[in-house]
Amino acid sequence: MQRSDNVRPIIIKRKKVVAGDGHHGGAWKVAYADFVTAMMAFFLMLWLLGSVEDEQRRGIADYFSDIQAVQSQSSGGDGVMGGEALSQVESLAEALAEQEISKSDLEALDTIVDAIETQVAGDELLGEAFEHVAIRMTDEGLLIELFDLDDRPLFNPDDGTPRPVLVALADVLSNAFGTVTNPVAVQTHSRSFPTVFLQNPVWDLTISRAMTMQRLMLDQGFPEARIHRMTGNADRVPAVSPATAARNNRIELILLLQSDEV
Repeated sequence: MQRSDNVRPIIIKRKKVVAGDGHHGGAWKVAYADFVTAMMAFFLMLWLLGSVEDEQRRGIADYFSDIQAVQSQSSGGDGVMGGEALSQVESLAEALAEQEISKSDLEALDTIVDAIETQVAGDELLGEAFEHVAIRMTDEGLLIELFDLDDRPLFNPDDGTPRPVLVALADVLSNAFGTVTNPVAVQTHSRSFPTVFLQNPVWDLTISRAMTMQRLMLDQGFPEARIHRMTGNADRVPAVSPATAARNNRIELILLLQSDEV
């Protein structure tokens, strides 16, 4: 069959569309998605910081702070408190900056740190024992806090007998305190007990534990004349919430500044 001369052929044109041409492209969507992701991460960080306790927030801030150690050198390999310098514990450097501390007291702090680190270095058991320890600077002096951990108390709950971990800590700290002449204060705290108790044991408990700590130090040869005071504070000053937490069972040994000595 012959093709008619007046019928034109059908021509189909296919136009190629290039995505991302000029300002009509999709690159802005990627940038916007990155911006939204960053904003979500920023607000998530703010929410997390708002949900932690003040002590944890200070620890996070100290991690990113440029803190210089009090001592120029430290004995031992990893150091006390898991390798942290003493000035990094409880913002000690900031506390020192706010106080006028004599040269003799500053040298005493340095001597105490070296003495503790020398005894703890290389001893795995003592390293575990120091998980019960927190060190910070107060207006009175250097405070070394010994506290219960969950399922790892410092005393037997039934009779108040000191456990081996407390005996080991008392040995180390007594020897370290023996390298200086500053007086030492001993004060103890207790967790709260349920109100169903007929007689609240917190006063007798803290006084008894203060006397036990004194006896442990004296057994290591620490001079009794250097014990400035012993105080049982019952459950009146909890360290954490709730007041019944085991962390509130604690002993505080304060190496008093010489200027505070009476």
